[in-house]
Amino acid sequence: MLIEKLAVGAYAANCFIIGDDVSKKGMVVDPGGEAERIFKKVEDMGLTISYIVITHGHGDHIGGVETLKKLTGAEVLIHHEDAVMLESPHTNLTENMNGPRVAFKADRTIGDREQLQVGAIKCSVLHTPGHTQGGICLYFESEKILISGDTLFYGSIGRSDLPGGSHKQLVASILNKLMSLTDDVVVYPGHGASTSIGFERRKNPFLQG
Repeated sequence: MLIEKLAVGAYAANCFIIGDDVSKKGMVVDPGGEAERIFKKVEDMGLTISYIVITHGHGDHIGGVETLKKLTGAEVLIHHEDAVMLESPHTNLTENMNGPRVAFKADRTIGDREQLQVGAIKCSVLHTPGHTQGGICLYFESEKILISGDTLFYGSIGRSDLPGGSHKQLVASILNKLMSLTDDVVVYPGHGASTSIGFERRKNPFLQG
């Protein structure tokens, strides 16, 4: 499995390029901006991108989607409960961000426990509402890797004070969906440094008690 992280856009959202090193098929997760830079890395990796997967519908994670789709021809996927956010700068918050207003439609919606595959690489969609109602994480079981979007961070969790957010729901999502994974699962969040399920289980102050 190939994986590259690029911090992109004004809010330094983590974009992940994931590929199968045999078939050279891949996916891009959360291209929040700088689509040309992301595409250059895709080309350097020799990948053909099948999917652009969006973990949630906030503007800092979607700013590069339209351009990257034009460059790659990839299918844009998002959880069905966040799909409407993509269609309006008001709901995806780009009307209040430093950058262009964004409005487009996903090609397809996805749901909890759905399986995505590129080459031999498989992942499960985990619906983890609380940051947004349609927030998801991607779990690559064979590789013990979790891409957590803005659900879980190193030593912290996503904010829940934006429209559609719920602190109680977010904590429940993390405890029920993510803390059921083994301690050795590496977590790649939507912002900042990577961590592990074991570290967050023991040290994350929002998950204690």
